[in-house]
Amino acid sequence: MDLEDFDYHLPPELIAQKGAEPRDASRLMVVHRQSGRLEHRIFRDLPQYLRPGDVLVLNESKVIPARIFAKNPHGTPIEVLLVREKPDHPGYWEALLRPARRVKLGQTLSFSSGLTATLEGLEPDGSRVLRFHGNLWEHLEQIGQTPLPPYIQAPVEPERYQTVYARTPGSVAAPTAGLHFTPRLLEQVRNMGVEIHCITLHVGPGTFKPVRGPLEQHTLHQEPYEVPPETAQAISQAKTEGRRVVAVGTTVVRTLETAWDGKELRAGRGETQLFIRPGFRYQVVDALITNFHLPRSTLLMLVSAFMGHALMKQAYQVAVEEGYRFYSLGDAMLIL
Repeated sequence: MDLEDFDYHLPPELIAQKGAEPRDASRLMVVHRQSGRLEHRIFRDLPQYLRPGDVLVLNESKVIPARIFAKNPHGTPIEVLLVREKPDHPGYWEALLRPARRVKLGQTLSFSSGLTATLEGLEPDGSRVLRFHGNLWEHLEQIGQTPLPPYIQAPVEPERYQTVYARTPGSVAAPTAGLHFTPRLLEQVRNMGVEIHCITLHVGPGTFKPVRGPLEQHTLHQEPYEVPPETAQAISQAKTEGRRVVAVGTTVVRTLETAWDGKELRAGRGETQLFIRPGFRYQVVDALITNFHLPRSTLLMLVSAFMGHALMKQAYQVAVEEGYRFYSLGDAMLIL
């Protein structure tokens, strides 16, 4: 398939600039893969489509205030977007600098809180490696800002860009499918006999990297994940017993499909750069809750692989015609 196969026209006014209030008041398009039927509901109607014994899987990663500002030795302002801490190298962070050319190897950046960082390396993808002097985590709340996507122009309260179950800091973007849940809705789902389990995948900016060339040449950045033993056991048992695994978001999909060894889900930590596109054979996920994604994005390709390309194109056309709200703070889709 070509990149143009994942394009569609979206009127700018359909790009959501704020989330629904309450969260579960957002709209929900329900897509039935076998019949192709589309339903238009409200997100709080979700329990009507779940069954006792289903395993609902959440990503409990928490967005960090990863957009920080520094000055180089000459006093030039430098914007720093933290990507991720280097595995097994505490204090060393991959980051995107702007303007990157104004920071040379070995130079030290200074932050308003007194924190400093030295540029130690250049990565093949254009990111930089910074070594922070001092505990970055102790300074982030003071010097950092939530890195909202560029298509959100309105101010957004930081807590509104977090899921209500976010617990483990590390993401530079929210796992947005989970933004629709309220504590009350989660309790309702649990009380009806649905098992709720969590994984952690820290979302990096590479998730939103534009696809510019042939699909087979596109690669995603590595993103760290962790599957707790109880989650691995619950999903492995559900698959053995024929019960459904319902993924909340593309990050959960990529984690579960990466950690599956063909027979069971592996617990533990790892990294994934799994690029799911049409032709991919899903082995774990049976249903998916997701938002409406950007044209030509890897997220849209993942959804297309799950529901079928023709049905995806139809659903997105209907979503535009019906005035659904798109992207991170927009409405949701449940694919069954």
